[in-house]
Amino acid sequence: MDKKDILDKDIYEEYIKTKKYKEKILSKGPKVVVIGGGTGLSVLLRGLKEYTSNITAIVTVADDGGGSGKLREDLGMLPPGDIRSCILALANTEPTMEKLLQYRFSEGLLKGQNFGNLFIAAMNEIYGSFEMAIKETSNVLAVTGKVLPMTLEDVTLYAILENGQTIKGESAIPLKNKELSSRIKRIYMEPKVSYPLEEAVEAIEEADLIVLGPGSLYTSVVPNLLVNNIVDTIYNAEGSKVYISNVMTQPGETDGYTVLDHVKGILAHSREDFLDYVIVNTEEIPKETLNKYASDGSEPVILREEDEDILNSKGIQVIKENLIDIKKEYIRHDSLELSRILIEIAKYRLNKDCV
Repeated sequence: MDKKDILDKDIYEEYIKTKKYKEKILSKGPKVVVIGGGTGLSVLLRGLKEYTSNITAIVTVADDGGGSGKLREDLGMLPPGDIRSCILALANTEPTMEKLLQYRFSEGLLKGQNFGNLFIAAMNEIYGSFEMAIKETSNVLAVTGKVLPMTLEDVTLYAILENGQTIKGESAIPLKNKELSSRIKRIYMEPKVSYPLEEAVEAIEEADLIVLGPGSLYTSVVPNLLVNNIVDTIYNAEGSKVYISNVMTQPGETDGYTVLDHVKGILAHSREDFLDYVIVNTEEIPKETLNKYASDGSEPVILREEDEDILNSKGIQVIKENLIDIKKEYIRHDSLELSRILIEIAKYRLNKDCV
């Protein structure tokens, strides 16, 4: 809506009426919990808020690289980067404000630092609590739903490789492992004891749908499963459990992985009967885009016929759809189509429970 429309009383009143009606419809949408981190999660959230306002995003805080890593080291706070991206994805704010919070400094002492991260850091100083900083930032930006850190503990991620070596640090795992060319056997965190927020546990218990991913398997999704009791909380919850497989492999982390390999990574850090569904992209990717990714060592995550049989034997239903959205040669999930599928899964469970 532009300035002249706001000045026209009838148009403005109709706009407000439509907005309130949409908010009422969305408030009756399914309760969805999404768990993960990185770009994949924020992309999904932008689509999901068009279908429901009952969203809780539980976001990894294991990041130790880039601007977030610097703030973590300098200020002793939890890394804000992934959380900032999710807050902005769910925010109902002006485009100028979003541009400001996404702005990255290109010169001086702040070179490479993101203004949104600094905003959260300031909130952390003001309120003396990372949890309160996230809540107040969410209030300022009129966020749909909630964004919660996976834990308030200062955690460090470790990867044990199949060759027996161990890599310390979220940002080092893909880089170091790319050099070593060994598959990741297991991920763990220090300190060993870390607890989820009570709010996160309550959201999971009340959810109609619990979604893992999309996002980096071992550095964005799995870390959330390492928090104490979270696997049991998810498993015992009544909501359907869905894993969204990545479209492309990640160099140094999931080289050569199929859809089944990704699912095995989730199950190895949870339990064999943990998932109800896995959502897979079957859309063909343009050759020129594939070539760009191939130069970085990334390739499509494929679903082999035998993989689907194995997943079905585990009680996991495979949902196959065209799910890619390519912008400026970057491959992302089609957030609206992906969200539509998720909402259908949630509604199916709700309708089944009503019968």
